[in-house]
Amino acid sequence: MTTNRLFFCFLFTHLMIWTLVPSITNHNLPLDTIEALAWGSNLDWGFNKHPPISALMVKIFYQIFGAQDWAYYFLSQLFVIISFYFVFKLSKEILSDKKLAMLSVLLLEGIYFYNFTSPEFNVNVCTLPFWAMTSYYAYKCIKNNLVKDHIILGIIAGLGFLSKYLFIYLLIGIKVFYIYHIKKNNLRSNYIITGIIFLLILTPHLIWLLNNNFVTITYGLKRTGEIKSYLDHFILPSIFLGKQIGILFPFFILLFILIKNLKINLSFKDQNLLYLLCTIILPITLIFFTSVVLGAKIRTMWMTPFYLFIGTLFVYLFQSQIDINKFKVFIYVFIFLFLLSPLLYGYISITQKNKRTDYKGKQMARTVENKLKEFGFPNTFRIHGDEWIAGNLCYHLKSTPKCVISTSNEVVLFAINDQGIYRPFALKKIIPNSLK
Repeated sequence: MTTNRLFFCFLFTHLMIWTLVPSITNHNLPLDTIEALAWGSNLDWGFNKHPPISALMVKIFYQIFGAQDWAYYFLSQLFVIISFYFVFKLSKEILSDKKLAMLSVLLLEGIYFYNFTSPEFNVNVCTLPFWAMTSYYAYKCIKNNLVKDHIILGIIAGLGFLSKYLFIYLLIGIKVFYIYHIKKNNLRSNYIITGIIFLLILTPHLIWLLNNNFVTITYGLKRTGEIKSYLDHFILPSIFLGKQIGILFPFFILLFILIKNLKINLSFKDQNLLYLLCTIILPITLIFFTSVVLGAKIRTMWMTPFYLFIGTLFVYLFQSQIDINKFKVFIYVFIFLFLLSPLLYGYISITQKNKRTDYKGKQMARTVENKLKEFGFPNTFRIHGDEWIAGNLCYHLKSTPKCVISTSNEVVLFAINDQGIYRPFALKKIIPNSLK
């Protein structure tokens, strides 16, 4: 098989396995996916926790597939394999070798962000393809300086930022390299086009932020936790580093199987190396120092897109040390990890019965539907409540009501009568406690 054909077989296999396993073993969609669907039922330029792109994506799939759980696992894996594809494309540009480029992607299966946690479509997964495409087109802009590449870069960078604000760390890394590269080589660049398009895409969201008291930024700061002690500036960054080492451990096992020794020749005049350092190591370093300076707790899942090109970096550093005679052992270990992850996911999903994905969302929706018919409620209504119960109802009910997220613990249905007046009804009266 050619390298390209083998690579696409890998993408297809990953897509199928990680769509089928959660579709078969889970009874309900995960929390973040339900939350995105709740936002998507009532689209806006932003929401109480995040910018709008993740909600827009599930809204598009909901319009096509409706309340079919497998579709949202498929959406999640589609985002993963698109990001893998652009990792492959950039790796080919930098490594000038298709086999090494594919190896850069295969190594990512040793990082659980891209397999075990990937079925839950959320803002972290939503960021993946935009992160990969931005890194690729930023490199193309530096290499060729074509207007079309700058236009594409502006669009995908804007969409990436509207997926999650942490995208700014990648943009800072790219900007640092751009400034260095342009000044060093005394070049003229079309980067102003990228900047204009980026700001145009962000403008509606920025206006929404201003009109909503910067609620998403406030939420993000709260998620980092309050500083309880000055020691938090040291303890929390140390915990962060420890978790990153644990996350990357299987990745390094796969890598070290292939290489003869750890000797590398670093040259900071190497533009490819500097680009990889600026787009991989610099963003990770910046988020570490964010934890140090603010005493902030960096949640593990936030790092999902940060490691997309770490395989490319290490293959680039050790490409002269790769031992082709060890490739068979690498393949055995890779297949073991590749199959172990979905098996563990399926086992945990089946044996543990207290997870969000065991929630009786469909049953609750049928109960509410029958009671509403009994009470003579019209089909046009909206539901106010938290992301979980209200979100599940809006997703599963056949009447597809709009979901309005509120901080209240009570889930309230607002039905529209013949005169167009909203009539409130507290759903806790008809939802059995066993289904809540």
